[in-house]
Amino acid sequence: MKERIAQILSWYESDNPGSRANLVRILNHGRLGGTGRLVILPVDQGFEHGPARSFAPNPAGYNPLYHFQLALEAGCTAYAAPLGFLEAGAARYAGEIPLILKANNHDVLHDEKDPLSAVTATVRQALRLGCAAIGFTIYPGSSESRTMYEQLRALAEEAKEAGLAVVVWSYPRGSHLSKEGETAIDVVAYAAQIAAQLGAHIIKVKLPSAHIEQAEAKKVYEKQPIPIGTLAERVRHVVQSAFDGRRIVIFSGGAKAEDDRVFEEVRAIRDGGGFGSIIGRNSFQRPRAEALKFLDTVIKIYGGELK
Repeated sequence: MKERIAQILSWYESDNPGSRANLVRILNHGRLGGTGRLVILPVDQGFEHGPARSFAPNPAGYNPLYHFQLALEAGCTAYAAPLGFLEAGAARYAGEIPLILKANNHDVLHDEKDPLSAVTATVRQALRLGCAAIGFTIYPGSSESRTMYEQLRALAEEAKEAGLAVVVWSYPRGSHLSKEGETAIDVVAYAAQIAAQLGAHIIKVKLPSAHIEQAEAKKVYEKQPIPIGTLAERVRHVVQSAFDGRRIVIFSGGAKAEDDRVFEEVRAIRDGGGFGSIIGRNSFQRPRAEALKFLDTVIKIYGGELK
């Protein structure tokens, strides 16, 4: 086992050999295998945003098998999707790439201010499909957050007992936050801490802005002071907030954006000590050749081949 992977594994000493083995399975896969960096392809957007919004820009994406193929050809670390998409290709691509079953989902047909995702898959289904992990979204800031925390506690316990890893999408959202507050540095750092406290092995958060949402937190950030002037500094603070960097924190790619902007964000994640990216729409909404070129650049930045 490579030294970096052994170091990361040492942070999860309470886990059983099954969960630790699946973490190693994820960390050793793809072009970044063994480096401690990750680039994961997530395709839950068809459920979360609707099929046309997600796949019309690149109609090949309507086919679930396309995403397995894209993740494999690009050399991604893992592929994450809801139950239906994984069922469509898990047998054909068995053992070829670590799979993450997204175990809860939310649709925009009922896009309430305080979201609560439905539990849409089980640990037994993840095991049947040969998954390495389950994924679960929480919305800190929603009035429904306590329900989600309790759901995650139960599901994470069951997953770990079964030897799976746990990946948590921790997305601040709800009537208790302003729109700007959803990506505020204090709120995103708090969201990373909450996910870590709820037992996540891998934590997915959005890139933080320099905005500070909470009045009491603002006093602390100004008094200490905590460096948050650059994106790399904010990434470093979020990673620090997840047990001083002893939990794997990766960052969302967000909506499709200009390549140069995405690559600059990837550099900031790398330079700030982030563990990688989980990039969906910026990948699969492009034609295949363009998507592969895009992911190649992202992986090369994380791998140190490009500055």
